[in-house]
Amino acid sequence: MSWAQALPVVFLGLMGLAMLVYVVLDGFDLGVGLLLHRASDAQKDTMIASIGPFWDANETWLVLGVGILLIAFPKAHGMVLTALYLPVALMLVGLILRGVAFDFRVKAQAARKPLWNFAFFAGSGIAAASQGWMLGRYITGFAPGWEYQLFAAVIMMLLPAAYVLLAAGWLLMKTEGELQQQAVRWGQIAWPPVVLGMGLISLATPWVSTTVRERWFSMPEFIALLPIPLLTLAALVVARVVLNSKQVRGRLCWLPFAMVVTVFVLGAVGLAYSLFPYVVIDRMTIWQAASATEALAVILFGCAITVPMIVGYTIYTYRVFWGKARALTYA
Repeated sequence: MSWAQALPVVFLGLMGLAMLVYVVLDGFDLGVGLLLHRASDAQKDTMIASIGPFWDANETWLVLGVGILLIAFPKAHGMVLTALYLPVALMLVGLILRGVAFDFRVKAQAARKPLWNFAFFAGSGIAAASQGWMLGRYITGFAPGWEYQLFAAVIMMLLPAAYVLLAAGWLLMKTEGELQQQAVRWGQIAWPPVVLGMGLISLATPWVSTTVRERWFSMPEFIALLPIPLLTLAALVVARVVLNSKQVRGRLCWLPFAMVVTVFVLGAVGLAYSLFPYVVIDRMTIWQAASATEALAVILFGCAITVPMIVGYTIYTYRVFWGKARALTYA
């Protein structure tokens, strides 16, 4: 593979990595927002405190992923944003609403604090549902037809449920006492719809996409790819077994979160295999969508500086603020 052919592959890998990290990191704090309405006032403060040092920085990965799409694959960026203009706008509205509510809820009078709690919950729901719809439409290459719209609607409902399951695992690690017990229950409630939804999507995806069907159900590819769904199922089963165990509030409190992250990673691997070498499935390959080789070389130099910095401060932030959540404070 020549330098000109390899550069688009490198940028596709960077974009995919950025979006996967965003989904995992911002996924748990969106899930915490979705669970906020189920908690008491004191629990709400603890839940917000558990994501306080992280939630804003987590969105850096979304900016990185979309930025790479814009500068490395401008033709695909135009196609994707044209097809997803409304859900992207709704997602941004949801993220802005979360940001405003996060700061205003602590400064508001007691009578108005429930309004900002609801705003944080609503912003989380709007953002999560919008991301689910966008993912469903992207997987099908924005194809017209009711079946593709239905497929996107199913993912729109599944992704928030998966975020809730991820958030329950996060709260298990970050909280104690009654809230931690609540997190166990929330995880148990979220687990069945996530498993059911993933099963339905696994069956529906080959039906709505000929490309995916041919790649997954041809021999010997089917045998080689079988570990991905089997490991995904195993991770979900382990998460459920641990959620039902008394050890989940002790030394195994980290395991449900780790297993759900594993499910997200395996899903991303399967999606990457299904899509490559398309940046928009069945419509545009990465080489057709890529910027000029000279431009990509300059952009790669910039990414070589910025991406390690983003990775570094992300790791540093999580290391500094690791451990159980403390009382909520605002500078």
